[in-house]
Amino acid sequence: MDSAASEKSIIALDGWLQTPAGLYVRQWEQQCLDSLTVDIFGFNAVQLGLPQFDALAASRMPNKWQIDARLPGSQPQGSALKLVSAFDELPFDTHSLDLVVMPHVLEFAAEPHQVLREVERVLIPEGQLIICGFNPASLWGARQGLARLTGRHYLPRAGELISMPRMKDWLKLLNMGVSRSHFGCYAPACKTDKWLRRHAYMDRAGARWWPYLGAVYIVQAIKRVKGMRLIGPAWTKKPATAPAGAPVTNKRREQEHG
Repeated sequence: MDSAASEKSIIALDGWLQTPAGLYVRQWEQQCLDSLTVDIFGFNAVQLGLPQFDALAASRMPNKWQIDARLPGSQPQGSALKLVSAFDELPFDTHSLDLVVMPHVLEFAAEPHQVLREVERVLIPEGQLIICGFNPASLWGARQGLARLTGRHYLPRAGELISMPRMKDWLKLLNMGVSRSHFGCYAPACKTDKWLRRHAYMDRAGARWWPYLGAVYIVQAIKRVKGMRLIGPAWTKKPATAPAGAPVTNKRREQEHG
């Protein structure tokens, strides 16, 4: 997918996120991202794409940025500083970021592998990456696949929906170990809020009975560096105490022999 098609897909995603299905996805992702980012500590965090919501809202890091590849028409309110940059050429030094969050970036990127390589470059050793994506192995993914025949797309026209196993393979090639994964949004591909609410029970049932078939997934990975490991604090050992005196039996022998 070329850059022009990528930008058109991202624009289509902006509009789709305002639909009932888009709001349904955003609500689940916001709750999940809040629970993940609140326990990740560091100094510098970046959100790539999707400025419609603040993926770093719960993060307690002092320095936070939101980066979009397009010039924003209006700056949304939020605590993060807004920047404009290409995702495959980030304006950060190597090994400078503790956390990067990418909500639905790779599906619309012209070169998703290059974006991942650039993110791996700017992350510090043991830095963390969180990725949100649409799951092709779901009811929504199946309907999107049928759209190639019918022409009626439910999701925005993306270059390619990336499955969870494929995403893990990409991360493994970059020495990024997946630590946690989550699936959500199990309701069928309905377009109205009324029908999405009617199928709300499927969120509870799906998480229990078919957990890997959610319409959306979130992957959390950690950057591993070969030959390097974190060392804990060096605890000072108590010096061994010398014996207070000779045993009683030795003292008696000394008295007996003068």
